Amino acid sequence: MTVAVAPRTQVTTRTEAEEARESLTPLERLEALCDPASFRAIRSGVVSHRAGDRARSGDGVLAGAGTVDGRPVFCYAQDPSFMGGSLGEAHAESIVRVMSLAGQAGAPVVGFVESGGARLQEGHAALAGYGRIFRASVELSELVPQVTVVTGVSAGGGAYSPALTDFVLMTDRARMFLTGPKVVRQALGEDVSMDELGGTRVHERNGVCQLTAGSELDATERVRDLLSHLPNALGERTPALPPARPHGGAPDASVPAEARRVYDVRDVAGAIVDSGHLLEASPRWAPNMVTAFGRIEGRSVGIIANQPRRLGGVIDSVASEKAALFVDACNRFRLPLVVLVDTPGFMPGTRQEGLGVIRHGASLLRAFAGARVPKVTVVLRKAYGGAVITMNSKDLGADMVFAWPDAEIGIMAANQAVGIVNRRQIAEADGDEGLREALAGAYADEHLNADAAAASGFVDEVIDPAETRERLAWALHALER
Repeated sequence: MTVAVAPRTQVTTRTEAEEARESLTPLERLEALCDPASFRAIRSGVVSHRAGDRARSGDGVLAGAGTVDGRPVFCYAQDPSFMGGSLGEAHAESIVRVMSLAGQAGAPVVGFVESGGARLQEGHAALAGYGRIFRASVELSELVPQVTVVTGVSAGGGAYSPALTDFVLMTDRARMFLTGPKVVRQALGEDVSMDELGGTRVHERNGVCQLTAGSELDATERVRDLLSHLPNALGERTPALPPARPHGGAPDASVPAEARRVYDVRDVAGAIVDSGHLLEASPRWAPNMVTAFGRIEGRSVGIIANQPRRLGGVIDSVASEKAALFVDACNRFRLPLVVLVDTPGFMPGTRQEGLGVIRHGASLLRAFAGARVPKVTVVLRKAYGGAVITMNSKDLGADMVFAWPDAEIGIMAANQAVGIVNRRQIAEADGDEGLREALAGAYADEHLNADAAAASGFVDEVIDPAETRERLAWALHALER
């Protein structure tokens, strides 16, 4: 199985000269993103594109268009060697122009951002330029996908601009913050480095960036992979690729029978999707919820899954927020949703209530209920309480719900349930564990098993784990709209 997760490397301190040697020029970034010889610059100052001509950045940014896997894309790259990549009026006009053309053409926009913020020498004109970019990005969000690659230090407006796009990727040398270390020191008396303030390790854990890459060349490959899962424009379908068989064994091969034993749900997903390839979004933010792109029989899908490997798969406020944002994104991009469920429920306690788990859980309910794309759920091992509904239940709007034969589905686990329902009987037996186990077994047989859920209509069909991919492919094809 290939799971697209940024590798963990030992953090080392590199000099600015070393980082500069690893950095690509704006033209090299755009040419690496686009298909060979397909990129053409606009507003670059190049009179023609005869052999030997080389596009150069105009006022600190190079912009243009090309193709990715034969599909059109508009793109720009800021040039930190020109006044620190700071944004001035003409610089902003180039970016807004490319965004406008992308909206007219119905093609994605990819921006390589590395900027010190608004250009001090231009004052209000520079601030106005950021305002125009922000407005253009919001307007474009109703038309086409937008992706930002942060390749270096991006401050002030250079941090807000990426946050308005659909996906943010940061390289290892990227740092992004609204106010830099000097301002923090002056305002708060806090000494902090740029990495500690806004490095990749910070933003991959707080949800600001969804993808990371070790180098700029790696970043362009990851963006090409991401674009392959997205449509050219909202309302369109993502082009299908030739189907490919999954890698590895059966989907349940790594799943322990014992409900309390952990496993990696990505192994299950990898045994379902084409070539076992997942492009996971935000893997280090709320890791108890997996959100990823994959393909089933050549068609791109969004996958949401509880992760038993982290917190036992329990849903907390941050996991709810992460999943809700991903569901909304898939709905916007017309990507079907596959939901893999294995959760004991929501995280209890004062901390979670204080963090607004009700509000965040409601956001996930709203996202699933409001999504108009095909939605198929598979209950793998257990689903209890409000989490049963929240993870795309049939009554919430799932088009089809499957369950594996040993799945338990109900209000709560059997031991907890009999502790309430049969509390007097257990108390009179003076804590007889044998009685409690017998009562729990009887309760599970009557109320929690997958067949009971199917008999009540909560589950459409109980399926063998080996049939999961086939049934998902059939369901998604039947529901295609």
